[in-house]
Amino acid sequence: MLLTVDQARTHFSRGAGYLSACTMGLPTDATLTALRADLDDWSHARTGPARYGDVVETTRTAYAALVGVPVDHVAIGSQTSAMVSVLAAAVPPGREVLCVDGDFSSVVYPFLAAADRGVRVRHVPLDRLAASITADTHLVSFSLVQSATGAVADVDAIVTAARHHGSRTLCDTTQAAGAMPVDASVFDATVCHAYKWLCAPRGVAFLTLGDEYRSSLVPLQAGWYAGDDVWGSCYGPRMDLATDARAFDVSPAWQAWVGAAPAVDLFARTDLAALHHRSTSLGDALCDGLGIPRLGQAIITWPDADGQDLAALADAGVVASGRAGRARVAFHLWNDEDDVERVLTALRPGMARPRRP
Repeated sequence: MLLTVDQARTHFSRGAGYLSACTMGLPTDATLTALRADLDDWSHARTGPARYGDVVETTRTAYAALVGVPVDHVAIGSQTSAMVSVLAAAVPPGREVLCVDGDFSSVVYPFLAAADRGVRVRHVPLDRLAASITADTHLVSFSLVQSATGAVADVDAIVTAARHHGSRTLCDTTQAAGAMPVDASVFDATVCHAYKWLCAPRGVAFLTLGDEYRSSLVPLQAGWYAGDDVWGSCYGPRMDLATDARAFDVSPAWQAWVGAAPAVDLFARTDLAALHHRSTSLGDALCDGLGIPRLGQAIITWPDADGQDLAALADAGVVASGRAGRARVAFHLWNDEDDVERVLTALRPGMARPRRP
């Protein structure tokens, strides 16, 4: 049985006033305990690569369950942009990659960098993405939740249009996994960095690949960790790569995975539909207080080009963030109605000025 939101909340000792999960998550209590124990073990020479390898596999399995794919569809690494670069290298010369205006650079720059091979990148507004897919579109690259605005992509429309035109889909779930239910199986590929809503240390990232798409890709970053037998792949000249998504593994940053293991496991066992409902309800309550239309999002942003609102929040002890000339707050497990009131109280001296989404 899945953990309720209230049960999952007990795994965090602090978080009041922290409204920046979209920038960096907070550690679970178990993550802190695991990292401290690992440092102690390391200092006393009680750990080693094989032990860390077991942690990585435990975390890979939990992540596969979290996003609804077989574990052999999951590759691990440290950065999403490096994973996307492998996909960019497979785009045929002259073909189009369709991206979203203002999307996070990790799902855009690797394709722009392929321009010297004739790869063409076209950008359209998020709400026009599905309608903009054509037979010339080799790959549609987009974030499930936009980092700058919190806007949620219309997955059904995008996937349906892509299938109709024979286009591949790449979805970045970094701003979604851990915050809402995610079904990675509907996409040809997904990438996710776990240091935001999944509350892991930075340096833990995942790539999921469908079998058909994987067969068309070359594991350009292949190293010892991509070997069929990891511990037997440390030396050349022979290369026997894994026959599943592990062929795209990058050797892990060990300590980061120690901290990630309990965090990813927690969210894999949590009722994310209920969490998303609760977080978006808090977001809507904030929208009501700000006098802007309800957005049905866990991330709420509003214009703040001069940074005055962000400064007022900081002065009130509220941790928020600013992106693309907008103030940005995010509601996650540790937040509640008191955090909505903290934001509104901090901003009330300027609430008379008009606000638009």
